[in-house]
Amino acid sequence: MINIRKLEAELWEAADLLRADSKVTSQEYCMPVLGLIFLRYAYSRFKFVEADILQNRPLRNGRVLPVEAEDFKTKSAIYLPEKARYDYLLNLPDNTDMGQAINTAMELIEEQSAQLKGILPKNYTILQNDLLRELLRIFNNSAFNEIKDDIIGRIYEYFLNKFAPAVASDDGVFFTPKSLVRMIVNIIEPTHGTVLDPACGSGGMFVASADFIESYGANANTAMTFYGQEKVDYNAKLCIMNMAVHGLNAKIVSGDEANSFYHDAHNLEGTCDYVMANPPFNVDKVKSETALNAGRLPFGLPGVNKNKEIGNANYLWISYFHAYLNEKGRAGFVMASSATDSQGKDKDIREKLVNTGDVDVMLSVGNNFFYTKSLPCTLWFFDKAKKEENKDKVLFIDARNYYTVVDRTLNEWSEWQMKNLNAIVWLYRGEVEKYVGLCQSYYETVQSELDYVMQAGAILGRYVDNEYVIPFNTCLLSVNRQSKETKDIFAVYPLLDDLCNTIAVAKKQIEKWTIYVSNLQKDEQKEVIKAKELRTLAEYKRGIAVDLDMFVESVENLCKLILDAQWLTEKFGEGEYKDILGLCKVASKAEIAEKGFSLTPGAYVGVAPVEDDGVDFTERMKEIHSELLTLQAESNELMETISKNMKEMGL
Repeated sequence: MINIRKLEAELWEAADLLRADSKVTSQEYCMPVLGLIFLRYAYSRFKFVEADILQNRPLRNGRVLPVEAEDFKTKSAIYLPEKARYDYLLNLPDNTDMGQAINTAMELIEEQSAQLKGILPKNYTILQNDLLRELLRIFNNSAFNEIKDDIIGRIYEYFLNKFAPAVASDDGVFFTPKSLVRMIVNIIEPTHGTVLDPACGSGGMFVASADFIESYGANANTAMTFYGQEKVDYNAKLCIMNMAVHGLNAKIVSGDEANSFYHDAHNLEGTCDYVMANPPFNVDKVKSETALNAGRLPFGLPGVNKNKEIGNANYLWISYFHAYLNEKGRAGFVMASSATDSQGKDKDIREKLVNTGDVDVMLSVGNNFFYTKSLPCTLWFFDKAKKEENKDKVLFIDARNYYTVVDRTLNEWSEWQMKNLNAIVWLYRGEVEKYVGLCQSYYETVQSELDYVMQAGAILGRYVDNEYVIPFNTCLLSVNRQSKETKDIFAVYPLLDDLCNTIAVAKKQIEKWTIYVSNLQKDEQKEVIKAKELRTLAEYKRGIAVDLDMFVESVENLCKLILDAQWLTEKFGEGEYKDILGLCKVASKAEIAEKGFSLTPGAYVGVAPVEDDGVDFTERMKEIHSELLTLQAESNELMETISKNMKEMGL
C-alpha cells in the first residue's frame, strides 16, 4: 500500500529543491510544474484506458487493430499522440530542446480536448533543459499508475496547496484552505444536481464535492453538474486543470463575463441544488446600477455612495448565494467576520434573510486559517429545505479557539476536529445515527492505534532491555483487552499516565544503549552487532532513530485521538444536542431579533467558564504531548552527537 503522505512530501521536496537551484520564482514555476503533473496523469490515464480497449480489440490480417482517438472518447479519456506521451518525452535524446518538446506535447493534448483548449501551460522554454529532465524523472513514479486511487489528483492538490503561500495574489483569492473547503462540503452534503461556485478559484470546492459523493459509492460526473465563474484567467486555468486531473467535467467561464457582480454567466438564478464559494471580501467600487440590472438581489442593494458605487460588496455575494438556490437548495460560503453584524443597508438585508428561515448554521473561524491573511472569518450556511422544527432556528458555533496549530502563522482543523464540529450540526438536525457512527469510528480507530503502539513498542525491543519492554506491552495489552470487552473508548484513559512514564523510561534506556555502543572498541562492536542481528553500526544507529520516531509518533496519534473523542462525547454523551457555553447555541428568530439581527456566533454562545479542578485529563494529555516532543528533540540531538563520534572513530 502506498504511503501517500510520504510520497507527496518526497516529490515536493525534490521539486522545490530544483526550483531553488534554478532561481526561478514560485509564480514562474507553479503552472509548469502543475502542467507536468497533469501530463503524467494524462499518460497514466491513457495507458489504463488503452489496456481496457485492447482487451476486446478485433483483429485484421492476424494483427490487433491500433487504438484511435475515437476509442478514447467513448471512455471519457484523452487520446495522446505519440509526442504527447510521458514516456516519449522521458526518453528524448540529451540534445533535445525539452522546453519546446513539452510545449508541443501540451498543444497536442489541447487538440484532443475542447475543455483544455488554451488552458495548459506552454511556457516551458523559460526553464532549463536539465531542470525539465529532472522534473520529468521525479514525476515518473510508479504510484502515479494507480488511477483508481486518484494518486495524481492528491499530488496535484498537495502541490497546489504548497504553492499557494508563495504565489497567491490578492490575499489568496484563488486558493481556499482545505479545512474550510471540507467543512463547507461536509455541512451542505452535496449529493446530486447542479453545483455552482461563482468565485471558483482553483476549483477546490468542486473536487471536495466530488470526493464527498464518491465516498458514498456514486459517480460525481453522473450525479452532478459543476458550474464555475472565475474572473482571473490564471486561476480559471488552474481550476480547469484541477478538474481534468481529478477526472471531473466542469463548465468554467473566465474573464470579464465571469465577473459575478455583473453577470450570471450560466443563467442559474433559482436553479442550483448547491452553492459554495470563498469570494473576495470587502470589495469596493462596484457599479450599483450595473449590479442592480444584473439581478439576483432578492433583498435589494447594499449601501450606495454618492459616486453610485457599492462601498462593500459582501452583501452582494450573500444575496447572490441565496438567489441561486432552488426551493430545496443549500449554500455554504466563507465571509468576512465583519459581515455578521454590519449596519445600515447590510442590516436590513440580514433581517430579511433571517426572516426567510433559510439561515441554517453560522460558524466562527479563528485567525490564521488562510495562507496570506490572518483575519478571522465566518462560514455561513443556508438551507431552503430545513426540517420544520428548525425552520425558525439558527445553529451558532464558535470555533475560534478550536483548531490545530500547523506553524506560527497557520492553523487548520484536523480530520477529527472537522468531524467533531460536523457532529454538532448532525445533532442539531436530529441525525443522531451519524453521531453514533462517528463514536463507533473513534472506538475502532483507537483499537487500531493501540495495536500500532504495541507493534512500535515491540520493535523497540531490539534496543531496549526486556525489563522495560515487557511491562510496557503488558500495560497496553491490559488496556486493549479492557476496552474491547467494555466497548468503551474511554477505558483507555487510565493508560496514559503509565504510558508517559514508560516512554520516558524506554527513552533513557535507549540513550544508554546508544552511548554504550558508540564507545565500544571495534571488535566489541561486532559482537553487539551480531547479537542484535544488524549488519553495521550505522544500521544500528539508523534503526534506533527510525524506530523511536515511529514509536513516539504512534503514541502522539493515540493521545490526540483520545483527546478528540473526549472533547465530543463529554459534551453530547450518547447523542443528544444541547447548547454548550462558549461553543454552540440554537437561537430562535425572536432571540436573533432581540440582538438586532446579528449573526455573530459569539453573541449567542457566550464564554466558556475556566475550569479549575486540579490536573484534569485534558491538561495531562497536553503535558504528555509536550513531553513527547521534548523526547523527540533530545533523540535528534543524541543522534547527531553519536554520528559525530562515529566519524571521529573512522566509522
